[in-house]
Amino acid sequence: MGFTLLILAFILFIVADIIIRYFLNKVRETKLRKEREAILTESIKVDFSTEAKSLKRTEVPNPKAKILCVDDEDVILDSFRKILVLDGYSIDTVNSGPEAINLIKSHHYDFVFTDLKMPEMDGVEVTKTVKHLRPDIDVIIITGYATVETAVECMKYGAMDYVQKPFTEDELLDFTKKSLIKRQDRIQKQLKPRVHITHLNETEKVKFGEFSIPGGVFISESHTWAAVSQDGSVKIGIDDFAKKLIGEIDDIEFPNLGMNATKGQPLFSIKQKNRIVKFNSPISGIISKLNYELKEDLHSLNYSVYEKNWICIIDADKLDTELQQLKIGKNAVEFYQNEIDKFLKEMKEILKDDSKSDELVWGELQNLDDKNWYFITGEFFNK
Repeated sequence: MGFTLLILAFILFIVADIIIRYFLNKVRETKLRKEREAILTESIKVDFSTEAKSLKRTEVPNPKAKILCVDDEDVILDSFRKILVLDGYSIDTVNSGPEAINLIKSHHYDFVFTDLKMPEMDGVEVTKTVKHLRPDIDVIIITGYATVETAVECMKYGAMDYVQKPFTEDELLDFTKKSLIKRQDRIQKQLKPRVHITHLNETEKVKFGEFSIPGGVFISESHTWAAVSQDGSVKIGIDDFAKKLIGEIDDIEFPNLGMNATKGQPLFSIKQKNRIVKFNSPISGIISKLNYELKEDLHSLNYSVYEKNWICIIDADKLDTELQQLKIGKNAVEFYQNEIDKFLKEMKEILKDDSKSDELVWGELQNLDDKNWYFITGEFFNK
């Protein structure tokens, strides 16, 4: 009887936890939508004529993607802006091809959505010019039924796909989501092992095609980072190398608040489905703060593992000696490059494929079986 009650209590706890998480997510989604509605209403009133005569800009924090829409019909642009902004995209809209081309010369976009039938410069010319000036930008053609054949023709010039108007809200959202996944998959599968020092702020996304180390950040051999504040406290997080090779992160196991962390001993754990990898502390000291906000928004790690996405803060007590054992600047870049070479060699041995190209695939560890997954994470992240 007692065992049955215990099982029942456990089930009720799980159900309650699921319900609470569901409602917390709903509250968060509602809050985000209200914030985006406010941004949308405010931004439409702003005059951006100094940049482009017809430009209307709506920017949201941590956008899913930055999109430039060009169409000579305001009703189409209004639909794009209102539908996509509320779903978390930053949107610029203009009425002409030349204005769009001027903007891509000075601004970074993930996508350009362009109408085919426009005066002065049609969608074919916009496509050709965008892919010539900025081949990294994906072009989507906006077309009516009568011009589908021309839209398909544009794909020969580098356009990714086309969306047919008129479209419903759900159709546009679904199409844009699929286009974003296609773009990310293409970039992630060709992750070039480039390493450099950056100076990104916390809202800028670290590109999938490179490894990034912010200036002034220390890197440990177990692939955690440490940023020292003036008061001697140190923010700790998972570094860019670990995140990109692990891929999606499902959960974080935080250390205990007030715990005495020891350099080289387990500090926090990352969960991916039913697998766990432990990361060792880069320094010693008392844990004074935990970043629970990160736990509620693990997707933000796909933008950057640094800045606001720290995991814990340690009040360090041996900085003078322990910082000397960490990597910074050029030493950190060299360390990354050596780790990349080592990883590529290990993967060739695991896959028994000497012909495997010297390219890193985003989330490559996700495809390994448990045995090899734990072997690689142990080799690189439990040092």
